Amino acid sequence: MTPAQSPQDEHVLGADGQFHVTDEPIDISIYGWEDWISFVLFWLLAFIVFYQVFTRYALNDPAGWTEEIARYFLVAVVFIGASMSVRKNNHIHVDYFYRLMPGWMGRALSTGVDVLRCAFLGYSAWLTWLLIQRIGAQRMAIVDLPMGWVFGAMLFGFTLMFLRSLQVAWTNWRRGWSVLERPEGAT
Repeated sequence: MTPAQSPQDEHVLGADGQFHVTDEPIDISIYGWEDWISFVLFWLLAFIVFYQVFTRYALNDPAGWTEEIARYFLVAVVFIGASMSVRKNNHIHVDYFYRLMPGWMGRALSTGVDVLRCAFLGYSAWLTWLLIQRIGAQRMAIVDLPMGWVFGAMLFGFTLMFLRSLQVAWTNWRRGWSVLERPEGAT
């Protein structure tokens, strides 16, 4: 209903007495490629957990590998999915104090937050890389696969978060404000 229309102008039933409603078109272009990777990993995790519950309670013969693999899939979903939040810039932040500060101080502080976020995520990616170098060839406890795969998913997630944080920082720098300073601009 547009602002010019009144509730009396909107009719659900047509002149023929039938129900007429049209859905808005679905726009999947708002999703990044890491969103789709997280989506697939999430549903693989859901399948593994369902298989675990089924074998444990329906067959009374639990598959031992499912708990370990589900845990590692959860790690992958969290770290790769976190890059989605970095891209959308919707991690938890407090913007109340920015309203109390003068504009120049809020801009300087939000730029500092961008720089600190990029540095933290870049350093985390580097530390994960070093961790893979040390224990990446060790095997998982139940499934005979290298632990480097799990840490590889973490490295992939941290690297994506780092690159997306650079992208967000550059966007904030170019337009001259961030959502910390203007939360209404987040939509």
